[in-house]
Amino acid sequence: MKETQALTESLYERLGGEPRIAAIVDDALDRHAANPLVAPRFRGKDLPTLKRLGTQFFCMGSGGPQEYEGRDLHTAHAGMNISEQEYMVVIDDIVAALQGQGIGPVEVNEVVAILHSLKAQMLRT
Repeated sequence: MKETQALTESLYERLGGEPRIAAIVDDALDRHAANPLVAPRFRGKDLPTLKRLGTQFFCMGSGGPQEYEGRDLHTAHAGMNISEQEYMVVIDDIVAALQGQGIGPVEVNEVVAILHSLKAQMLRT
């Protein structure tokens, strides 16, 4: 497949659809839960539910047909007082998960751009 053809596919398709996105989300959340800078935020949380909702959100946001059943980002993160440093650590974990799943640099950069566009909805308010 030529590179220009590949770019006509949605990000969802280029990431490998729901099964591959679910693997990325699983990996990323496992990294968050083990990362000393953000792990305390994940202790005692229902990780299987977070992974399911994260997969829905990621699929929907990348052009997939899934419906997201969770709360909007601002509501879900309200009162958490997430710092800029924590946000960047989470992005680093997601990038590592993407790369660990063999996702190429074009798609990784697209995901990072999307994550940066969502930052204001999740940081301290």
